[in-house]
Amino acid sequence: MRLEPKPAPSLGVTLLFPVVAIAATLVFASLLVLAAGASPFSVFYLVAKGAAGSQFAILETLTRATPLIFTGLAVAVAFRAKLWNIGAEAQLYIGGVVTVVLGTGALPLPAIVLVPLILVASMVAGALLLAGPAVLKTRFGVDEVVTTLLLNFIVVLFVSMLLEGVLKDPMGLGWPQSQRVIADAQLPRLIQGKRLHFGFVIAVVAAVVTWVIMKKTVLGYEMRAVGHNPEAARFAGIPVNRVLMKTALLSGGLAALAGFSEVAGLKGNLTLDLSPGYGYTGIVVAMLAMLNPLGVIAAAIFVAGIFVGADAMSRTAGVPSYIAQVMVATALLTMVTAILLTRYRVRWK
Repeated sequence: MRLEPKPAPSLGVTLLFPVVAIAATLVFASLLVLAAGASPFSVFYLVAKGAAGSQFAILETLTRATPLIFTGLAVAVAFRAKLWNIGAEAQLYIGGVVTVVLGTGALPLPAIVLVPLILVASMVAGALLLAGPAVLKTRFGVDEVVTTLLLNFIVVLFVSMLLEGVLKDPMGLGWPQSQRVIADAQLPRLIQGKRLHFGFVIAVVAAVVTWVIMKKTVLGYEMRAVGHNPEAARFAGIPVNRVLMKTALLSGGLAALAGFSEVAGLKGNLTLDLSPGYGYTGIVVAMLAMLNPLGVIAAAIFVAGIFVGADAMSRTAGVPSYIAQVMVATALLTMVTAILLTRYRVRWK
């Protein structure tokens, strides 16, 4: 078996990718629901109702989508230049650490100054964290998949050490958690009494800015050129290594914003369960969005809706909520397969 490239797909075919992936995912999930002894139509209705059936459900879905937009953007930016950033989870936690360090009273500044300062500092920390694997890749040819993946475990262990040491809340009754960030370091709620916070607005703005960078700037053109063919880009005079470093800084900074928004906007403090895998789920979000920053918003809301709706469905239908994780994983596999079969023709020898 060998693969032969096809002509570039049309816009209609490209837009069909996510539809095919979602349809195949629903078919596969239906088989699992049937195996669990429930009706697929009933289960999917309950998932949709749990994700968007009320104001509370919609706001919860948008709240869950906020960190996924940041991590999805981070992955989309990196993957566009074929920099395989699998370490968004680590960058997320570093953003949370910086938010706690600066936001628990260390800087006596008003909110209008303190919040932007913490935001920028979180981005810098995430950018520097990914800069390490980027340097190893550009200078020594080390595979960034390995280094970024291993960094996830290293950073989580580092955060665990901090929460058992210098960052541990003395009033936390022994629980491994940090002190709460002060009021001036918190992101305001968009609706009083609800969990949706200003981090969602920042995420949408970040998606728009990222789209402008990737579509309307020289850096964006260079990133796409390097992603398509680094050797041809180098022959054309594009500094490939420099572009990869800039891409790493942008990607790491975006992922760190997920940790900043979760701590400053939702949780209020840092714990080891800050992220239930947002960094890894960001890969699914980016692929469903076809690496388009604006598409990341819709993909993140869709994935978040599956998780929120599955939680509500599980309490009603008795089907395990783990089916949401299966659906997300299946969506990634079907999306990759759809892209492969659209861009390549399978030839059998």
